[in-house]
Amino acid sequence: MSWFQSLVLGLVQGLTEFLPVSSSAHLRLTAAFAGWDDPGAAFTAITQLGTEAAVLIYFRKDVGRILSAWFRSLTDKAMRGDHDARMGWLVIVGSIPIGVLGITLKDQIEGPFRDLRVTATMLIVMGVVIGIADRLAARDETGGRHRAAKRRKVLEDLNTKDGLLYGVCQAMALIPGVSRSGATISGGLFMGYGRAAAARYSFLLAMPAVLASGAFELKDAAAEGHVSWGPTAFATIIAFAVGYAVISWFMKFISHKSFMPFVWYRIALGSVIIGLVGADALSPHAAESSG
Repeated sequence: MSWFQSLVLGLVQGLTEFLPVSSSAHLRLTAAFAGWDDPGAAFTAITQLGTEAAVLIYFRKDVGRILSAWFRSLTDKAMRGDHDARMGWLVIVGSIPIGVLGITLKDQIEGPFRDLRVTATMLIVMGVVIGIADRLAARDETGGRHRAAKRRKVLEDLNTKDGLLYGVCQAMALIPGVSRSGATISGGLFMGYGRAAAARYSFLLAMPAVLASGAFELKDAAAEGHVSWGPTAFATIIAFAVGYAVISWFMKFISHKSFMPFVWYRIALGSVIIGLVGADALSPHAAESSG
């Protein structure tokens, strides 16, 4: 991988990680359209450490409160009903599905799931799902001529069942094209949560999964020596800087804007990919990068 490729891919990772458009799909597509080797699942997981560092800094006050309350709840029974302590446990519960499936489906994630036809299909299908969830949330928030606005749930309403369902939604993002934020936020909207609450828990929930995945891939990459460390580290730093700016903008955007622009973008991009693959203008199986 060249330094220019790492710059471009780092920008793509930072720009798309927090938007409901699938960062893994865009890394895969950027390489395919440019005629580069597929950067691979390991590169994706490692560069996500950069964007996850941006999440940790952006939500540092939330993370600090949650960790402090959670650790105190281990020895202080009175703390176990505290919202932040419960949130710590719910993040752990919600991380179980992606942890189990990530290990179980590792070979599929690094192989068949990276087929561009799968990516394109997931872009379209999840685009429709996000669109439906967005419309339901908008209907509740605004009401209508013959109905009053309906209260959407907040994070204080989160329980174990909902936390586990969020986790199942997050696990779907193991398939490129789904989008971690798109799957978890739309799942939250279907469960009746408000946009801001759904997004906040989505980003908090991603932390253990992304950090564990990145650490796992770092260990394997160090053992096998198949990663270009300099360009990969550079891409990770770029992803961090760009990702921090994007998450700041996105959290403001979702409080009063519709997801429909992302929905139409996903459907259009997926349709173009299917057309190009069908016309043999784009190979669905790009070569895996060797370093």
